[in-house]
Amino acid sequence: MPSVRVSLKTRVAAAAEKVYQWHERPGALERLIPPWESIEVLHRDPGLEAGTRVYLRMRKCCVKVNWIAEHLSCNPGRGFVDIQARGPFASWRHNHVFHPLDGANSDLEDTIDFSVRGGWLGHLLFGRCARVQTERMLAYRHRVTGHDLACIGRYSDAPSLRILVSGASGLVGAALTAFLRTAGHRVWTLTRGVPTSIESIQWDPSKGEIDAEKLENFDAVVHLAGENVASGLWTDKKKRKIRDSRVEGTKLLVDALSQLTVPPKTFVAASAVGYYGNGEEPVDEDSPRGAGFLAAVCEDWEAAASDFDRGRVVRLRLGVVLSPRGGALRKMLPAFRMGLAGPLGAGKQGFPWVALDDVVYQIYHALMDSALSGPYNVVAPDTVNNHSFTKTLGKVLRRPTIFHAPAFAINGLLGEMGREMLLEGRAVVPKRLEEAGYGFAYPRLEQCLRHLLGRRQRHRGTS
Repeated sequence: MPSVRVSLKTRVAAAAEKVYQWHERPGALERLIPPWESIEVLHRDPGLEAGTRVYLRMRKCCVKVNWIAEHLSCNPGRGFVDIQARGPFASWRHNHVFHPLDGANSDLEDTIDFSVRGGWLGHLLFGRCARVQTERMLAYRHRVTGHDLACIGRYSDAPSLRILVSGASGLVGAALTAFLRTAGHRVWTLTRGVPTSIESIQWDPSKGEIDAEKLENFDAVVHLAGENVASGLWTDKKKRKIRDSRVEGTKLLVDALSQLTVPPKTFVAASAVGYYGNGEEPVDEDSPRGAGFLAAVCEDWEAAASDFDRGRVVRLRLGVVLSPRGGALRKMLPAFRMGLAGPLGAGKQGFPWVALDDVVYQIYHALMDSALSGPYNVVAPDTVNNHSFTKTLGKVLRRPTIFHAPAFAINGLLGEMGREMLLEGRAVVPKRLEEAGYGFAYPRLEQCLRHLLGRRQRHRGTS
């Protein structure tokens, strides 16, 4: 049966033992799944020892496929091997090796040997595609591993923290909780439903209910919860839900935290660049609040967070968070892939974007660096407008972007939501992050989109 081998070696700024520990911890697998793949982790046995298993569910062309990977062997601190026990391939063997170089660096090497089903015919039909997909996957995994370990290593001497996260099921929250667990921290989540584990705490902001007794002794709280602002027309009812989920939900959490015997030392609260409203001039954290519904909500949202006076408060004004797993990019991709997209309105409105991983890394810095407080614009330094973003995404996908959406059509179809979310915006500068010495993992738009979508750079020698 024909077999294919794909291998990749990358230098990472971490000792081999640290790389092994990172892979061993809960959350590592979730961090390594490429965002363009529809893969769900159903269950993972603890550790990497021989016999432990990982249960996955993949979706390809509306067909769900279960995949069971079993660890065949492990060499603690140096690597491990897993094979497909059940899944879509005829065979699959993945050898992870961590080569020590010195106390601060190592080489991460992955080698995958696989064969597709159907013998020679299957290999002719699907072998090349499977090879390309595997190469894309490994390149993505190595970039994420390197960036994650570099971020974690910046605070390698810090103790493990007990951290509470609201909005943990959302796009940012899910990525953050996985990252924090790989960094060795204990993570609890606030959940609206019935708690399913001892690390879940119940609350219901719409009813003003929270299990306050279980909030004692957390080192830090990250508050991300809020109604999706782009999930429907802004009726009066929808606008109340958007405001109340942010402002009243924050007040509920802050009031409960403020009354604790041992409150958290750090409170990191999400906000948004909608705070600045619409305009032509670039803005930074010293700029005043703008006009409009979102700006008013952001002001009240941040004021509610700032009422926590028993610890350090960091307010993160997030830009458009990019990931094909959710948010704006996921909604855009179908039209772009069909070649039916184009600039919105005049296309001159600012598009303050940021890679999902950079949001995660900045939240981590906010948690770990006691010098950070107050507002921070979490946006990439590569400021672009809607027209530039559209052309760059079209270039990465190799699709035309000629279908311009006129402002009157967006206004007519989406009303206030369309105006504020799609036709308005401004250039936002991450002034305070740059002053604090924060280096972005994905500072340039094209680089970010190629990473997120698994698209190779056009010039030779990079992926």
